[in-house]
Amino acid sequence: MAEPPREGSEPSPAGGSEEGATAPEPVAARKARARPEAGFEKLLGLSRMVVVVPVIILLLSAFTSFAYGTSVFVRSVAGIADDPSLTSHNISFLLLLTDLFLVGATLMIAAFGFYELFITGVDAGRPRLPLPSWLRMDDLSDLKARVISMVILVVAVTFADVAVEAEAGPAILYLGAAVALVIAALTGFLRFGS
Repeated sequence: MAEPPREGSEPSPAGGSEEGATAPEPVAARKARARPEAGFEKLLGLSRMVVVVPVIILLLSAFTSFAYGTSVFVRSVAGIADDPSLTSHNISFLLLLTDLFLVGATLMIAAFGFYELFITGVDAGRPRLPLPSWLRMDDLSDLKARVISMVILVVAVTFADVAVEAEAGPAILYLGAAVALVIAALTGFLRFGS
């Protein structure tokens, strides 16, 4: 005669009550045991949040560049008002402002790129940043292209600033050749280095 099931025990799948039979293992326990690397994968996925640190630093650097450019402008307005003629000093001042704001823009583009690539770009369910289409980055090559383009622009403006202040002579020619070489190398890397 079969024994009635004891309290707290489940009948075996065959309906009998064998001594060594155990209850079926819950699905969650089987999945946890089957994928020991799941915890590591979750930790690895969360590690991308470290990118928030350089994003914050890049944004603070961009704001600092914008603030410094604004400060230089405000302090120099009186000097320009006193001598409104277009001298090399005034042109150099305007190029310096352009350079400072371009550096700030480059830093912001890098910050947006890192954030979009590592944080919002990974999570398919999250909405993307509300950025203009030219600032959307789908991979590291997009970020590289935008930053290199901005670096080329900054180098060109910086050279123009130096050329306005420099005395005529072979030194400016050598500097121009060096800047042209750097720009050519960056352009080649941008086109063929991907």
